[in-house]
Amino acid sequence: MLYWIYSTFHINLFHYITLRAGVAFFIAFILTLFLMPSFIKWAKNQKMNQPIFGLAPDSHQKKGGTPTMGGIVFSVSTLIASLITVKLDNMYVLLAIMIIILFSAIGAQDDISKIIGKTNQAGLSAKTKLLLQIIFALIVSSALYFMTNIDHNLYVPFYKYPVVDMKYLAIPFWVTVIVATSNAVNLTDGLDGLATVPSIFAFLSLGTFVYISGNAILSSHFLLPKIIGIGEVSIIASAFVGSLVGFLWYNCHPAEVFMGDSGSLSIGAFMGYMAIISKNEILLIIIGFIFVLETLSVILQVGSFKTRKKRIFKMAPLHHHFEIHGWAESKIIVRFWIIAMIANIIALITIKIR
Repeated sequence: MLYWIYSTFHINLFHYITLRAGVAFFIAFILTLFLMPSFIKWAKNQKMNQPIFGLAPDSHQKKGGTPTMGGIVFSVSTLIASLITVKLDNMYVLLAIMIIILFSAIGAQDDISKIIGKTNQAGLSAKTKLLLQIIFALIVSSALYFMTNIDHNLYVPFYKYPVVDMKYLAIPFWVTVIVATSNAVNLTDGLDGLATVPSIFAFLSLGTFVYISGNAILSSHFLLPKIIGIGEVSIIASAFVGSLVGFLWYNCHPAEVFMGDSGSLSIGAFMGYMAIISKNEILLIIIGFIFVLETLSVILQVGSFKTRKKRIFKMAPLHHHFEIHGWAESKIIVRFWIIAMIANIIALITIKIR
């Protein structure tokens, strides 16, 4: 809408991505802050709380009455803010909106099934959930490959030249990035605010990369791949940051609401999408370092138990290991936030060192 105002009435102020990104942040933040109390009240009345048993240490049983699916609120707030501020004739923008909706829908279906069945086993099966993620990621990745001017090359941090042209192999690679990131964020969402703040840091970093790569002058100056049109997606990233900051108001310890799969899956999918369009698929390992750590802890735990019948950690994902060790929940959360912040600072340093 703001870009339409610029185009129609020639109000040059609304031409700038930075201004529209700022407006998107505050719209999403205010919407989430305003809508969440009503959602929490309604969700409590409807007993929309996810079963805790089997998911975490016994200390988490007191959280059993906390409503879930808060991700629906901040995803909707992000979409509304984006629709008001972005240029809607941009394919990168349309695909970003699509991936948020599709993965949020998978998560919502899973959340609703668990709530109705009153057990985590009542949700979508792991195979069904993974299949849906792969299908939706394949649709978006194929559209990205065939309908945009996206760079098919693979880049690595601290090196300004592409290392290989992936050609058609880019599609399965992008699918892997989207699905893996989506599930990584989902695994991390186990403590109050634990996934929220690292996601904010990641969107700020990726939004910076997307904005620079979409700007001909800045991309040339910083030796980043120039991809015309992707700058608009930084507005959606800003809207997502705004909605997550608003969500954190209610999700910080002790949480009044959980994001649920409806939030974590859409966050991760959009994060993976932004890494792809900004050509930071490998750098995403640093940007999402906390999510990588959590996922690796699960992989190592399962692998060790299947091969050696021994566990590496007291419980996986990693944050539960520290809980059982006696760390206070708030201490684990803040320390993981610190690690995420440092990792993203390192990622941003790569802009200049290449």
